[in-house]
Amino acid sequence: MRVRVTPGAKKEKFLKITQGEYEISVREKAERNMANRRVCYLISQEFKVLRGAVRIVNGHRSGVKLIRIEKI
Repeated sequence: MRVRVTPGAKKEKFLKITQGEYEISVREKAERNMANRRVCYLISQEFKVLRGAVRIVNGHRSGVKLIRIEKI
């Protein structure tokens, strides 16, 4: 899935744009991988999977990320 991330937001939000494309705002800053970890946590909560099943495939340092949910 493709995710557009906004770090350092005042409110967290998880918004579905189209099939397979989401917009996520997190309160954590884009420092020390904190925003990426929070994004993975929110995705795992939304899709009811384990946190370890959510991986960032591409875009670790970008605002647009490619995420994969794996079966464990």
